[in-house]
Amino acid sequence: MEQVPGAMGTSAALALRLGQAIFSSASMLFMSFHVQFYSYTAFCYLVTVMGLVIPWSMALALVDAYAVFLKSLPRRPKVMMIVIVGDWALSFLSLSAACSTASVTELLMHVNQPNCPAKLCSRYQMSAATAFLAWSSVP
Repeated sequence: MEQVPGAMGTSAALALRLGQAIFSSASMLFMSFHVQFYSYTAFCYLVTVMGLVIPWSMALALVDAYAVFLKSLPRRPKVMMIVIVGDWALSFLSLSAACSTASVTELLMHVNQPNCPAKLCSRYQMSAATAFLAWSSVP
């Protein structure tokens, strides 16, 4: 039986999981460079969701690495269902967090709030962009 590219236990899935972990970490770091990100709910939401995505993607990257290097992955339907539901839920959460962060950042830039200087808003934009990349790399 042929495996679908990106299916759990393949090298493509490992690359996607590592990309997801890297982009999620970058998103959280860009947001956390400035201490006042907690002033806006959308930014707190992004940090919370990325804090959930990082360990999830790292754990599944370890499972994929184990499967790739040892050429075996036990297929258990209940475990696969948990992975599918977890990916589905975190995918929706990360997309909504990225969208809300991008929209709040864009609003702050156009309103010319004194709380969002150009350097700070560009960090928030980078955080939203890397959150979108993390969302797009879900296998």
